[in-house]
Amino acid sequence: MSAVAWIAVGSLAAWGWLLLGQGFFWRTDQRLPPPQDRRNPDDEAAGSRAGADGEDRWPSVAVVVPARDEAAVLPESLPSLLAQVYPGEAEIFLIDDGSQDGTGKLARELSATYGGLPLTVASPGEPGPGWTGKLWALRHGITLARAHSPEYLLLTDADIAHEPDSLRELVAAARTRDLDLVSQMARLRVASVWEKLVVPAFVYFFSQLYPFRWINRPGGRTAAAAGGCVLLRAEAAERARVPESIRQAVIDDVSLARAVRRSGGRIWLGLADRVDSVRPYPRLADLWGMIARSAYAQLRHNPLLLAGTVAGLAVVYLAPPVAVCAGVFGGDTAAGWLGFAAWAVMTGTYIPMLRYYRQSLWLAPLLPFTALLYLLMTVDSAVRHYRGRGAAWKGRTYARPETAPDR
Repeated sequence: MSAVAWIAVGSLAAWGWLLLGQGFFWRTDQRLPPPQDRRNPDDEAAGSRAGADGEDRWPSVAVVVPARDEAAVLPESLPSLLAQVYPGEAEIFLIDDGSQDGTGKLARELSATYGGLPLTVASPGEPGPGWTGKLWALRHGITLARAHSPEYLLLTDADIAHEPDSLRELVAAARTRDLDLVSQMARLRVASVWEKLVVPAFVYFFSQLYPFRWINRPGGRTAAAAGGCVLLRAEAAERARVPESIRQAVIDDVSLARAVRRSGGRIWLGLADRVDSVRPYPRLADLWGMIARSAYAQLRHNPLLLAGTVAGLAVVYLAPPVAVCAGVFGGDTAAGWLGFAAWAVMTGTYIPMLRYYRQSLWLAPLLPFTALLYLLMTVDSAVRHYRGRGAAWKGRTYARPETAPDR
C-alpha cells in the first residue's frame, strides 16, 4: 500500500479508539434531568441534607459574577439572575473588574429596574501580583460572599443567561447527588456562519479532551468544569483553597475542577439545556481570538506537546479527506476507501453535537476543515506566547501564564 493508505489506516484505527475507548465523548446525554422528568425539587431536598436546626431547607447561595467591560451583554444576562426563583436565601455579587464602559453603573440600574435577588456591585482594583484578572475578581466576590456564610457559591460569567429555575436545579442536583461541584457547559450562541461552523466543534473537541463520563465517574482522575456556570459548595472551596490555589490559571475552569477533585471533592459536568451564552462571535477573527487566547496554555506551553497535537490533528482529522482525494484523483483505491471509512466515523461522531446545537447535519462532513482552523489557531496561540503577548483579554496580557499552579 502507499504511504497515504498507511496513514489512512492509522486514522481509521484512531477513530475506532475514539468511538469506543474515549468515554463515549461524542454522546450528548450528560445533562441535568429536565424539570418535567424530575420529582418535585422540594421532595428531592427533603431526602438530602438537613439544616442545622434539624429541618430540611434550601441552602443559602451567593452568586458571584466577574465582569469586565460587559455593558453590551449585561442587559441580556443579569436580569435572568435577578429573576431566579429560588426557595432559599440567595444574593448576587457582581465584581466590576476595572471596566471602562460603565458595567457597574449599568448593573445597578438593571437591579433597580428589574428588582429580584439583592445585588451588590463592588470593584477589587487591579489584580495583585501573580493573579489573572478573572480569578482576582472571583477572589474579591467570594470574600464578600463569605461574610454572609453561604453554603454554596454560583460562579457564573457576565455573558451567561439562566432560565428562572436554573439555580434551583443546580442546587437540587448538588444535594441529591452529594456533589461538591456541579458545572454546566452553557449553550453558546450559533447565529453567524462562522459560529455555526466553529462553535459546536469547540464543545466537541473539549469533550474529546475531557470526556464527561470520565469526569462524572466517582473517584475518576479526569477533572474539568465549564467556567460559565459552576455551583461550588463553599466548604469545598475552602478545602481546595479556591481561588488562591489556582490564581495564575488562564484555563481557570479546568484548574478549579482539578483543585476540588484533588482535595477529595466530587464533581460533575454536563451540557446545559437552560443556560445560554449571549456573547456574540460573529466573525472568524472573534472566534480565533477567543480560542488562540488559551490554546497553548492548554498544552502547558510545551513545544513537544504542540508538535504532537499538530501531528495528531493532521492524522486524525486531515488525513481522511486527503486519502479520499488520493483515491478519487490519484487512483489509490485502498487509500480512498480507508479515508472514506475514517471520514464516515468522524462524521457520525459529530452528528450528536450538531443536533444538540440544532444545526444542519450537512455541517458534519466539514469537520476536517474546522479542525484545520483549530490547528492554525493553536499554532497562532504558541506564536503569540513566544512573542510575549500570551493570553490577551480585554486590555490585559498575561505573557507567561500558568495553566494550573502545582501549589
